[in-house]
Amino acid sequence: MGGEPRVQAPPASRYPDHLRDEVERYLQTLRFTTEPGISGLEQAMRYSLLAPGKRIRPVLALATADALGRSTSWVLPLAAAIELIHTYSLIHDDLPAIDNDDLRRGRATCHKAFGEDVAILAGDGLYAEAFRLLLYEQQGQAADVLAAAAALAAATGVQGMVGGQYLDVAGTAQSGAHGLQRLHELKTGRLIGASIECVLLLARATEPATINAYRNFAAELGVLFQIVDDILDVTGSEQALGKRQGSDERLGKRTYVTEFGLDRARELAAESHQRARAALTQAAPDGATQLEQITDFIATRTY
Repeated sequence: MGGEPRVQAPPASRYPDHLRDEVERYLQTLRFTTEPGISGLEQAMRYSLLAPGKRIRPVLALATADALGRSTSWVLPLAAAIELIHTYSLIHDDLPAIDNDDLRRGRATCHKAFGEDVAILAGDGLYAEAFRLLLYEQQGQAADVLAAAAALAAATGVQGMVGGQYLDVAGTAQSGAHGLQRLHELKTGRLIGASIECVLLLARATEPATINAYRNFAAELGVLFQIVDDILDVTGSEQALGKRQGSDERLGKRTYVTEFGLDRARELAAESHQRARAALTQAAPDGATQLEQITDFIATRTY
C-alpha cells in the first residue's frame, strides 16, 4: 500500500546466534532427576525444552547483560529459568482444554507425544525447576537474586502471564484497542519485560532514567512481538512457524489482525518497531548492538 511504513529486514546473520548457541549449550546440561521412576517426566520436560526455538527471551537476557557491561555467561541461570517458564507456558497453551494444538516447534506437542496427564506435570515441573535453578545457581547478592525471582514470579503469575491467559480463554478483556493491548501486555509482554528487568535487578542498575528507559523498551518490545506474531498467524506457513497456521482464527481469538485488519496491523508493527528502537537509544545511548539486532529480528521475522 502506498505510504505504508516499511522496515528493511536485516540479514538473517545479524540475529545474535552466538547468544542463542550459548543458551542452547546451557539448556542441554540441565537435568531434573536421577530417580529412575521419574525419568519419564524428565524426558517429557526435556523433549519440549530442547525443541528448536528462537530463544528470544533468554537471548534478550544475555544481550541486556552485555549492554550493561556484564558477562553473558553470568546471567545464564536466569536466562535458562526464563526459557523453562516459557516452555511450560507453551506446553499448557497447547493442551486440549486451551488451544488444542498438535504441533509446536516443528514436532508433536508434549501432550500428543506423552499424554495429557504427563504434559500437565511436565509444565508444572518446568515452572518449579525454573525457580530452583534461579535461586540455587544464579550468582549475585542474595537480595538481588531474590528481587529477580520476585519480579519473575510477578511477571508470570495472576498479574502477568497467567492472568493474561485467563483474559484470553475467558474472553473477559475489555473491548477495543486498550483491552486487546492489556490482554497481550499480560500474556506475552510481561515475560519479555522480565527478561530485561530481572537482569537490571541482578546488575544493581540504580539510575532511574536508565531503568525507566529499559522498561519502556521492554514494554514496547512486547507489543511489537505480539503484533508480528498475530500477523504471522495469518501470513506464515506451517513449515516456517513450526505450528499450525491460522490457529488464532480457528479459535476465534482477538488479535491485532482481527481488530485492525492485516494492513493496519503491519503499520502498527512498523510504528512499534520505531518506538522500540527510540526507547533503546534512550536506554543505551552509546549503543547496544545485540539488543538492536533482536529488536530488528522481532520486527521482521518470518517464523
